[in-house]
Amino acid sequence: MKNTEPIRVCKSCGFSGVGNYCARCGQSFEIKRISLQGILRDIFHFFTHLEKGFGFTLKQLIMNPGNMQRSFIEGNRIKYQKPFSMFFICVTIAALVRYWISNALIKYYNADIVSEANFFHQYMVIMYIVLVPVYSLITYLLFYKSGYNYAETGVLMLYTISVFFLMASIIALFILVWPHIDTAYIEFPVFAFYFIITLMNYFKTLTRWKVAIKAVLSLSIAFFINNMIEDFVIRLIS
Repeated sequence: MKNTEPIRVCKSCGFSGVGNYCARCGQSFEIKRISLQGILRDIFHFFTHLEKGFGFTLKQLIMNPGNMQRSFIEGNRIKYQKPFSMFFICVTIAALVRYWISNALIKYYNADIVSEANFFHQYMVIMYIVLVPVYSLITYLLFYKSGYNYAETGVLMLYTISVFFLMASIIALFILVWPHIDTAYIEFPVFAFYFIITLMNYFKTLTRWKVAIKAVLSLSIAFFINNMIEDFVIRLIS
């Protein structure tokens, strides 16, 4: 009796086979669209299992921004760090780096920034977990006609903001040499360049100059909201 099961192609490794799962890499042949329910499930999964692939995912985000996120959304998911766990790791690293730098400034430069140190130590991670859905909504509304839903845009932003945090951590090290430097003047152009490239690669079917303008607009709004809320929280805990 002949096997009537259809031949399927794995979107992660390209292997052909039958059944529900790829015999080579184990990923399901059936790929569902990313949804809010799926993201919440990934958040729960993060707190019980730390996914493999952090180094590979970071490399792809740096070398192939936008294309990596689109590849994940289109089904190539098994080899990448899950978006929320990637974000959580990177924001935690950024918070620890900024807390360490703040303590160094207090100790060696007698800087009056105890409130800022407390913010990075206790509130930064929570604040960004709350704000990421807002930043995702801004980008989603600006690219509403692209065909990607809000949850898929959220995945794009989780991965992209993860890189922002690592970039910001490196840029923040300049404060140890020039304590009075405002790193926002460095962060914004660096983030803008990366964000424009990311969105151009992600929204390949849209006009590039329109994507660039919307990318800068989205980032500008996010910067304004971020600085306003960060200053408010620091004043609140002072």
